[in-house]
Amino acid sequence: MIVDDEVITEQEEHWVSVSDLMAGLMMVFLLVAIIFMVAVEEEKNKIRDVALLYERLRTQLYEDLQNEFKHDLDDWGARINPDLSIRFSKNEFLFDRGETDLQPKFKEILSDFFPRYLNILTRDDYKADITEIRIEGHTSSMWFGRTKDEGYILNMELSQGRTRSTLAYLLNLTEIQNQKEWLVSHLTANGLSSSKPVLTDLGKEDEAMSRRVEFRVRTDAESRIAEILKNSLR
Repeated sequence: MIVDDEVITEQEEHWVSVSDLMAGLMMVFLLVAIIFMVAVEEEKNKIRDVALLYERLRTQLYEDLQNEFKHDLDDWGARINPDLSIRFSKNEFLFDRGETDLQPKFKEILSDFFPRYLNILTRDDYKADITEIRIEGHTSSMWFGRTKDEGYILNMELSQGRTRSTLAYLLNLTEIQNQKEWLVSHLTANGLSSSKPVLTDLGKEDEAMSRRVEFRVRTDAESRIAEILKNSLR
């Protein structure tokens, strides 16, 4: 069978053009993939940089707090944790059982502690990165004569009342009045009932240690990382 040379030539030209098109499309897909990978890597680097920045901030703030209060912690029945929470757990200093009024000793401790604490947090190194100073009230899970659910609710009311009393006392301290405008927008009271008990090494609740007040700092690291992720999806 004889095939016309002109037909063969047209077929060859057709396949060449299709192969060129496919090669071009592959190059486009490859370029898009490379651009996407570069963008993902850039976002990962941004998140890493933010994480490193706030890890350095956390470490430096922890050291500054330790240096400031290291001679007072034992007398106050307090400790500073690596997560930057400061725990006051000497029950006889804090509140009478079932009551929300601050004990005179706790008022004395807070009057000494809080202005110094605030002076550190409002330094230029930290102030812009702090979004919240949390006063957290914690109780044990015990409430005699009540069901577990009833006890939890009553302890929630108790812990909330105690943090509100603490907040009110701090806002009236003479030494913090020059920072009050900033403080009102950053200081919060959070009653958590028995939701976060302190456990022994055996995994059982330490009832005495669970009854405590904690001061905790939150930074804007989470919101900055969330904003990076949000922008990367646009």
